[in-house]
Amino acid sequence: MHNIKLVVSSSPHIKDRDNVTKIMLSVVIALIPTVLSGIFFFGLKSLIILLTTISSSLITEVIFQKVRKKPITLRDGSGLVTGLLLGLTLPPNLPIWMAVVGGVVSIGLGKMVFGGLGQNIFNPALIGRAFLLITFPVKMTEWLAPLDGVSAATPLNLLKMQGIKTNYFDLLIGNVGGSIGETSAIFILIGGLYLLYRKCIDWRIPVSYLGTVFIMTLLLGQDPIFHLLSGGLMLGAFFMATDMVTTPITKKGRWIFGIGAGIILVIIRVYGGYPEGVLYSILFMNGLTPIINRYTRSKIFGEVAK
Repeated sequence: MHNIKLVVSSSPHIKDRDNVTKIMLSVVIALIPTVLSGIFFFGLKSLIILLTTISSSLITEVIFQKVRKKPITLRDGSGLVTGLLLGLTLPPNLPIWMAVVGGVVSIGLGKMVFGGLGQNIFNPALIGRAFLLITFPVKMTEWLAPLDGVSAATPLNLLKMQGIKTNYFDLLIGNVGGSIGETSAIFILIGGLYLLYRKCIDWRIPVSYLGTVFIMTLLLGQDPIFHLLSGGLMLGAFFMATDMVTTPITKKGRWIFGIGAGIILVIIRVYGGYPEGVLYSILFMNGLTPIINRYTRSKIFGEVAK
């Protein structure tokens, strides 16, 4: 009995079969219906953009790790997911070289300058999209109609500028103008439910995010179903607001995160000049995550309040 060696370490002492690679693989699988619908509606150019953002993200990650003499971590799949998510948030007719810039900024500025996976504050894919939107605002807001490829406005643009509301069926299947992976609500929802089934994401964030948008738009006299199905809300709620690294670690904190993101989104969409709000709502709450964690974490047993 006295010969048994014990290893003493600080908590938490949690062991699980899942790892980063398995979780990232699940995210990629969950995004397959959305990717296929984007290619179907917007054509081969959308596939080229997706491959471009993925390859530029992976190459940037390797370069940073080579320069810093760190182990190459491409196999964890995080760079692949970042590149894929970035591509899905881009217009289908974006110039390829701009997609390359987006991938470089997402990984370089959004992830590697903070020290790599697990150290970044903001969602890397959204950092890339925000950079492109600020730098190339015209090209980032040029949309195509599905299947025929002519210029078209997004449903949120039509509502804000012309007061025209798109029907639910077209919003549900993705037969509307918009980013490559943000138009088909039903395929995004299928992927989100798969992630919930695999327990890769916490249901509290998408439920509180979508629920807040539904309640607030209803109270403000808007059509809540239209707002849930329009723009990048579904993709953001299930695939970006649930990012394990940039969202709170506590259950209470995740409720706060989702509710806060929902409030910001509705304010932007209803009262702001910009028709969308997913990008800034999630990035803003990413910035608040450290302070949310600080005030929602459980007290350590025996801790004395200062």
